[in-house]
Amino acid sequence: GLVLGVYSSEKDDGAAQFTSAGDAFDRLLSGKLRALLSLCGPPLKKGKTRIFHGLHQDFPSVVVVGLGKKNAGINEQENWNEGKENVRTAVAVGCRQIQDLEIPCVEVDPCGDAQAAAEGAVLGLHEYNELKQKKKPVVTPQLHGSAESEAWQKGVIYAEGQNLARYLMEAPANYITPIKFAEHIEQKLRSFSNVKVHIRPESWITTQEMGAFLSVAKGSAEPPIFLEIHYSGGADTNDSPLVFVGKGVTFDSGGISLKPSSGMDAMRADMGGAATVCSAIVTAAALNLPLNIIGLAPLCENMPSGKANKPGDVVRAKNGKTIQVDNTDAEGRLLLADALCYAHNFNARAIVNAATLTGAMDVALGSAATGVFTNSSWLWTHLYEASILTGDRVWRMPLFEHYTKQVTDCPLADISNIGKYSRAGGACTAAAFLKEFVTASHWAHLDIAGVMSNKDEVPYLRKGMAGRPTRTLVEFAARLSQDSHN
Repeated sequence: GLVLGVYSSEKDDGAAQFTSAGDAFDRLLSGKLRALLSLCGPPLKKGKTRIFHGLHQDFPSVVVVGLGKKNAGINEQENWNEGKENVRTAVAVGCRQIQDLEIPCVEVDPCGDAQAAAEGAVLGLHEYNELKQKKKPVVTPQLHGSAESEAWQKGVIYAEGQNLARYLMEAPANYITPIKFAEHIEQKLRSFSNVKVHIRPESWITTQEMGAFLSVAKGSAEPPIFLEIHYSGGADTNDSPLVFVGKGVTFDSGGISLKPSSGMDAMRADMGGAATVCSAIVTAAALNLPLNIIGLAPLCENMPSGKANKPGDVVRAKNGKTIQVDNTDAEGRLLLADALCYAHNFNARAIVNAATLTGAMDVALGSAATGVFTNSSWLWTHLYEASILTGDRVWRMPLFEHYTKQVTDCPLADISNIGKYSRAGGACTAAAFLKEFVTASHWAHLDIAGVMSNKDEVPYLRKGMAGRPTRTLVEFAARLSQDSHN
């Protein structure tokens, strides 16, 4: 199969405006493709397709897909590069049509941006069907022509990184337990000589005095794991690393503060923070990015049992602060508190944590963007600029003292794990809680609860767990590595 892009016409005559690959293919057919397109009705709108059979012996099926306006660039209102998003969407739609025709291989028009085209193809075809007997046919996308093969390959690596996060988040919680999560990441990193993976057992977590993390883990029969990854891509292995921290609750029942049963199955993806940061490191290693990255993922289940945290219990975090657990379903921040304390051991250039932390974040932003709470405008700028390129957007949220007071005004301990006004500003009080465990001057907390899954909002992702914002984290790391170079 072949997927070709066509821009919407700037003039009213409606003549199709092909990409350079489309033009070349049309010339090969002596103008037949252009003629057929004009016979087929009005010009193709963005993301809409026409399919032709039997035009060329090498390509029995050709899908022509609308790319929108030719020179669409950065859209200030939308905070993304519209041209790149149009390419991702168009290519994904075209590749899926080839898949529906059960054609095993598809060549993809780079559409003027081979990286975006590769991302669209590889993200658009991905589907978790490991456990089904009846699977969709596997389609291998490849670049049509050879002009932009380096950019295409980069796009494939970016998309495969996000697909790894999608795979981990989508898999059932009995398949991705804390130890299986850690082993899966270790296996992905095995071939890189500049990566060390430490799978820390419960005994190590105990010696580290991570009382907040252990208090969540003790409710489950699955033992906790603290996953620690060291990627040494920098010219000097002693250069200050970027530290990624990810919440790794492989299943979240809510504990004693039990969640409603409807939709609880989706809580297999409550390790989305760990999945995205670990996948970002796998991607950074595949791209050979010239910087040092450390990944930290506290992994456990949050279950109700005779050993589980009870509302009102007080636990002690690694830095000595006591925490009153008023709601056992606000457990992610307990894991992150200890992991953030530990992250300060590495003299980090920046600490970035990601977590499916609060339903309140989903209420605030929905699935449009990841909420970012940060004490550093430098860090914010890098994350924001990265997200414009990837189309996986971020939006800055407040870290006001106003919210800190709501978690530190606590009857039994130094700090409560929920704000005293309960639901009000829930994403902000959660961020204020985490800030109590951070002394680094460049720290960002990404609340990814709203972008955890995709229904139909991102057209180049199928329905299911989204693996967002893996590509934004990778692009951010890439920008940071350029910074060190300059």
